[in-house]
Amino acid sequence: MTDSPSRTDQGAVPAGAAAAAAQPEAAAEVLFERRGSLAVATLNRPRAVNALTAGMVAELLETLAGWATDDAVATVLIQGAGGRGLCAGGDIVAIYEDMLHGGNRTADFWQTEYRLNALIAAYPKPYVALMDGLVLGGGVGISAHGSVRVVTERTRMGMPETTIGFVPDVGGTLLLARAPGETGTHAGLTGAHLDAADALFLGLADHFVPSTSLPGLVAALEHEPAAAAVGRFTTEAPPSVLAGQRGWIDTCYAGTDAVEIVRSLRTYAKDGDGDAAAAADAIESKSPTAVAVTLAALRRARGLDLAETLAQEYRVGLRFLTAPDFREGIRAQVVDKDRNPQWKPSTLAEVHPDRVDRFFAPLPGAELDLQPVPSDRRRA
Repeated sequence: MTDSPSRTDQGAVPAGAAAAAAQPEAAAEVLFERRGSLAVATLNRPRAVNALTAGMVAELLETLAGWATDDAVATVLIQGAGGRGLCAGGDIVAIYEDMLHGGNRTADFWQTEYRLNALIAAYPKPYVALMDGLVLGGGVGISAHGSVRVVTERTRMGMPETTIGFVPDVGGTLLLARAPGETGTHAGLTGAHLDAADALFLGLADHFVPSTSLPGLVAALEHEPAAAAVGRFTTEAPPSVLAGQRGWIDTCYAGTDAVEIVRSLRTYAKDGDGDAAAAADAIESKSPTAVAVTLAALRRARGLDLAETLAQEYRVGLRFLTAPDFREGIRAQVVDKDRNPQWKPSTLAEVHPDRVDRFFAPLPGAELDLQPVPSDRRRA
């Protein structure tokens, strides 16, 4: 869901995105077009790294549903305009303003966004996501649930919600829970940005394609089956750093207590492992409540399918709207940008288990409605 102010290096722009980037911000926020048997959706808010608004997710949901039953469409492609990334997440400034005014627009936004995530996960046609550049939070939701997920050397992917006092959503807790060993737990608690190799290792992507080859890939998709086209442009990715760190990650992140995880990381760091020390520092800089609830959400997601996970994330998300850390995290990172959030409580030791459990309690009369719930192709 995160709308990050981060930038990635400039470079090749996916076919069709350059023209979109040149248009003024008042242009359509999503551009839809047909190229042969390929249907293309281009997120078109380049100044905001294509952060998702309520209008964008509604348009995507309606259009993708139509393409799903259109016999003239063989493949669907989603990409981002501007060359900086597919999508930096949800528009958290809008969420912040909604929290300040006590409105319910965010709940409505999440209802639509999660329906979109569920549709993508069950999509009946090849759904190709060009995960070039920045792909954070909500950007993961519109890409990593797809069937053909393409990363490049410019990919910077992640679910850094704990940095703003929130938790991974858009089905992200399920994706991370299914990652090898405890590597998904590490990614979720630290909010680390992942490169292409790590995204592939975690199971968040399928294919590595150099960014300079993306225009050729898009052109091929206009008249070739998706599997054949992507197969021709896929090359070998660099080795994953996370894969090489599984030894200490699996050891330190085992268990259900965030305090114990940090203690284990500190103990491991005493033997001279700087990566473990950095992970501990990162976790302790995040919202303690968000870290504890994220850990619980990841553990609970191991026994759920996508629809159940989205329902769980919706309950948790609505409760974070009234908790202090979400608003404070957005203020510190995006609004005032002082990077000095005052978390309440301020330490992991002060976050009691009963407080964590309350985030997961049912929402009488207000549960997520996926209308209807598609089957989950990826259920283990």
